[in-house]
Amino acid sequence: MGYVEELRAIVGHRPLIFVGAVVILVDDKGRILLQQRKFPHGTWGLPGGLMELGESTEDVARREVSEETGLMVKDLNLINIYSGPDQFIKAENGDEFYVVTVAYSSETYTGDLTMDATESIHLAFFHPNELPTPLVKSHEKILKEFLTWG
Repeated sequence: MGYVEELRAIVGHRPLIFVGAVVILVDDKGRILLQQRKFPHGTWGLPGGLMELGESTEDVARREVSEETGLMVKDLNLINIYSGPDQFIKAENGDEFYVVTVAYSSETYTGDLTMDATESIHLAFFHPNELPTPLVKSHEKILKEFLTWG
């Protein structure tokens, strides 16, 4: 059982604050890796997840990408940190939480793309002007900011 599950066993569905990280992985063709998630079902988003005790946000980013995609991220470039009332989530099971999300990008990674079937339906790289829908709302905001950088 991880930190989030242990905490939920104590506090139930009450609102909590969590820290997480996501990564925009860009391949050599300029495409962005997205994950079609099981929860919420069919929604597309960036690889990432919540912090475990003792991790840095960089650790979270690298661990989650590895777990969800099989890829090992090298360099991470900070995009921004997102927090506030628009980062509130009410999960299908009734859990409520606010997430402080640290968003990174990277073009340096190794490994073979391998999907974790417990969390994902599909993994694919998309050209920025052909992103699938629906997208996780907070990830859509991160992607828009990233794509307006240059």
